[in-house]
Amino acid sequence: MPDFNRDPREKRMSLDEIEAAEQAEMAEKKKFNLFSRAYRDGKGVDKEEAAIADNPTFINFFRLCWRKINELLSVNLISIVGNFPIFFFLFAMSGYMSIHTTSPNYAVYGPLWGAKLFHNSPAVSALWTMYGRTSPVTVHTAGDYIFMGLAFLLLLTHGPVRAGVTYLLRNMFRAKPVMMLQDFFDAIRRNLRQALIVGALDLIVLALMVYDIVFFYLNFQASTMMSAMFFLSLWMIVLYWVMRPYIWLQLVTFDISIWKNVKNALRFTAVGLKRNFLVFLGTLFMAGFEYMLLVVYFPLGVIFPFVILPSVLMMMGVYGAFPVIKKHMIDPYYENA
Repeated sequence: MPDFNRDPREKRMSLDEIEAAEQAEMAEKKKFNLFSRAYRDGKGVDKEEAAIADNPTFINFFRLCWRKINELLSVNLISIVGNFPIFFFLFAMSGYMSIHTTSPNYAVYGPLWGAKLFHNSPAVSALWTMYGRTSPVTVHTAGDYIFMGLAFLLLLTHGPVRAGVTYLLRNMFRAKPVMMLQDFFDAIRRNLRQALIVGALDLIVLALMVYDIVFFYLNFQASTMMSAMFFLSLWMIVLYWVMRPYIWLQLVTFDISIWKNVKNALRFTAVGLKRNFLVFLGTLFMAGFEYMLLVVYFPLGVIFPFVILPSVLMMMGVYGAFPVIKKHMIDPYYENA
């Protein structure tokens, strides 16, 4: 079994002590919440939900998503609203404040235009028909660049929001009672420093990998090295995409350094190979489904990510990753304790 890293200063608590601490925290939430009626005790967790958590099979994933559909919609809304800087980028790319003009396709456009004005012969007209074509061009204005700059606020919002929703999804999977906004902000408060760092690094790594894939794809036929680097870039982004759920789950579950978190996530990609493969196939299926919606009915394809797509993808990651973490990192911890 791999030796997964933990903080040696971490205090060992029994299951009864952990349960008592959770109950005390829940009581404090209700005591000091002005809107305590909105956080009153619900009907609890039934046996079927607990059975799904104890037996995370392929079929049980769909049962879990169906039972938690309302919560998934709420999580998706929190993710979209929390990462509001992305709307600045979409507005800048919409072209609403841009200058829309045309540009000649050929360098001889100017001389031909002059010849057409002063001597419009049949030969000039024939050349103008071939080389006088133009294409639409969008020129970004200062307003566009301002909104693009505001979009970089995503570096500050992505990490905390992802940590909060990962905590919510983890508790949904474990069949624990969830109070959406209260638990969301509590998770952010407890993990704010690491969430900011990991969130910024996450976006930077994804952006660099996407840039590498596009660059090497455009130069695919240039040389054998370019072709090999293209496939290497694809392999790296697949590996990192599989690692991401483990990174965020460890961040909200354990008190370990970022470096140990990443090393553990890399090991989990190997020990949880079967579940990781199924999660990756599910991700490809959802991406293909979204592409089909865009092709068949574009407005529906645009709306779908704002309704439920991100929360389903994150739930896939939690559903596939948490049982592996529990088996190799949580259960041995209590057995040794």
